Amino acid sequence: MAQLISLDTLATGGVEQMRSALEEGGCSSSSCGSSEGPADMAPEIWEKVKDHPCYSEEAHHYFARMHVAVAPACNIQCNYCNRKYDCANESRPGVVSEKLTPVQARRKVISVANSVPQFSVLGIAGPGDACYDWKKTRETFELIANDIPDVKLCLSTNGLSLPDRVDEIARMNIDHVTITINMVDPEIGTKIYPWIFYQNRRWTGLEASRILHERQMLGLEMLVARNILVKVNSVMIPGINDEHLIEVNRVVKGKGAFLHNIMPLISDPAHGTHFGLTGQRGPRAAELKALQDRLSDGTKLMRHCRQCRADAVGLLGEDRGQEFTMDQVAEEVTYDPSLRETYREVVAQERGEHMNQRRAADAALADMTSEAPVLVAVATKGGGRINQHFGHAREFQVYEVGASGISFVGHRKSETYCEGGWGEDATLDGIIATLEGVDAVLCAKVGDCPRDAMRAAGIVVSDEYAHDWIEAGITGWYAASLGTEIRQTA
Repeated sequence: MAQLISLDTLATGGVEQMRSALEEGGCSSSSCGSSEGPADMAPEIWEKVKDHPCYSEEAHHYFARMHVAVAPACNIQCNYCNRKYDCANESRPGVVSEKLTPVQARRKVISVANSVPQFSVLGIAGPGDACYDWKKTRETFELIANDIPDVKLCLSTNGLSLPDRVDEIARMNIDHVTITINMVDPEIGTKIYPWIFYQNRRWTGLEASRILHERQMLGLEMLVARNILVKVNSVMIPGINDEHLIEVNRVVKGKGAFLHNIMPLISDPAHGTHFGLTGQRGPRAAELKALQDRLSDGTKLMRHCRQCRADAVGLLGEDRGQEFTMDQVAEEVTYDPSLRETYREVVAQERGEHMNQRRAADAALADMTSEAPVLVAVATKGGGRINQHFGHAREFQVYEVGASGISFVGHRKSETYCEGGWGEDATLDGIIATLEGVDAVLCAKVGDCPRDAMRAAGIVVSDEYAHDWIEAGITGWYAASLGTEIRQTA
């Protein structure tokens, strides 16, 4: 039997231990089914998304992304954006600690690839617009593709300059592109975009929104025609475009977008954005989920987005960017593929076991008599397991469980209970508010005080399923809550 090896060990670079585990045998990726894709997805599409943490909810348990901030110039102004603000602890699009040249980006990417075995995707998401600041974007991708040919390349754009770059994007094998589309009605766009810069002049008002809309639609159609996967990001702004996003979804789905990501507006006066300073609120978690649920009839939705910084590094639930600032990166770096290659081999085995656990959970839940589905939050460090202390969690992943199965519905960010810095009681009140509508929290460990306080607020916290697969733990808790015994399957 192969020795048991955790993804925590993999992530810290236990290469020899990983290899030893592989040499001793164990389930192969084919026998465990990890090479299988979803039933509703063509094999060639699955091959593109299976290791991309943004395009596959399943992949985000295992694989990491990296953004390099090489494209500072932007050609539109959004009322929710202010790229001048920076805080090392702030996770928000457009925020960076340092801007890079393409040559600096190459050094940084190789350093990350040598240190972070989960690294699978390199993206350029600003801090401006990747397609407008195209020369730097193109040079960066060319340098990286030469050194690390197996890394996936993707970019994010507002779409205004996108049609001018599609042919080059296709030639460079950039097969994932994200477009931020917040409206398909230019009238609504006037409330979101003060101006755009197009054809060497600044446009405002309805004309600006009309041009932006037409260019976004053209870019989307051109990408789909070239078999490039498109993810559409939409910012949910209550009272402005929240209801309109239903029409946005219908239009982009009709034009072939692969994935739609409805993101909550981040609105804090401290960020200095127009919306933040004028009191425009963001949606509550329950409002966001309600809108996503209205769009779930056949639409592929991204519910695991973390609205990353433009210099983010690591798994989606973490950001290790401060470990790889340029003052910590060596002047001369050479790529060593061994860590990433060994990690992928072991992950193939882990994914196979995880897939089997999902199937077993679905089968067990189908046998249960239950009422309405409930929400369960999980504290996890990644790897698809319940493996984080309640007091250390900076976010909780939320799942819906019922007789029809288990589905991921989103994540809720929170202050860490053990490290909040402004009083544990106040921090716990914030966590309780964050977990609105959640019935239970599953974690690796929890103290008596927070457990009792959460129970008083109507939320059960359990560490009984520590280090179980997420689906197995949720199924076990749900069966216990119903007083049902889980039928064992072969």
